[in-house]
Amino acid sequence: MKRREFIARAAYGLGATWLTSKVLNDRALALVSLPRKFSASDTVVIGKTGIKTSRLAMGTGTVGSGHHSNQTALGLKGLSDLLLKGYDHGLRFFDAADSYGSHPHVAEALKHVPRDQVTVLTKTWARDAASARADLDRFRRELGTDYLDICLMHCLTEADWTERFKGTMDVLSEAKAKGIIRTHGCSCHSIEALRAAAKSPWVEVDLARINPIGSHMDADPDTVLAVLGEMKAAGKGIIGMKILGQGDMRTRPDEALKYALSLGVLDAFTIGAESKAEQEDLIRRIGSAA
Repeated sequence: MKRREFIARAAYGLGATWLTSKVLNDRALALVSLPRKFSASDTVVIGKTGIKTSRLAMGTGTVGSGHHSNQTALGLKGLSDLLLKGYDHGLRFFDAADSYGSHPHVAEALKHVPRDQVTVLTKTWARDAASARADLDRFRRELGTDYLDICLMHCLTEADWTERFKGTMDVLSEAKAKGIIRTHGCSCHSIEALRAAAKSPWVEVDLARINPIGSHMDADPDTVLAVLGEMKAAGKGIIGMKILGQGDMRTRPDEALKYALSLGVLDAFTIGAESKAEQEDLIRRIGSAA
């Protein structure tokens, strides 16, 4: 076997689950050969949750904070039309959050599609039981839906969050038992929080920052991938974010997308397009990544 062929196959070896940044340098990225064709609209299952959705989630929170994001800046009609355009292309995953201010925009899009044909993910900053209950009631009103598919605790950084915020976790568990949400989990913004999430049986879905250059991540790609491999082995659903490094890989999207597709640990990933042209370009690039 030629050396280049060996490198390309090794990059996908073992499901490519523990691909390292040492292997995935600029040169090796160009050599990685995916074993099959992927599509943004592929139907995937999120871990053991039973939730079936599209491989690509439509992010609504690029530079999202303070109830604003690059996507919500498009206006109610602008963002809802973008979500509906994605739906027409087979995308069935709406990624929202309270802090992005995108609930009304998602609600507008939901008026025009069958509710059971889309996955709605949102995130709460609640750190106590009372706030969590209030958020669940408010989120459903804002989104115009009786239930949430995925509700995550947003932006966890504490190593002991599974103990410190147990009240919030218990409320989300109760909500799942009542059918208010279908599954729960977290998004992490430190390696300590990510490691705690990997060890917690409560975490059914994790939203993880991952890209080949380590941009806006919890740690370097090697370290993060080791933790995600632990999550995958435990059957947790893993959704990738910061795939383009919050824009740092905007000029290298093919490398970033091929990396995400090659890892073998991501059930799906979310990217926030800011226009229909950008959305269509992402869909095309994912389809041609192989």
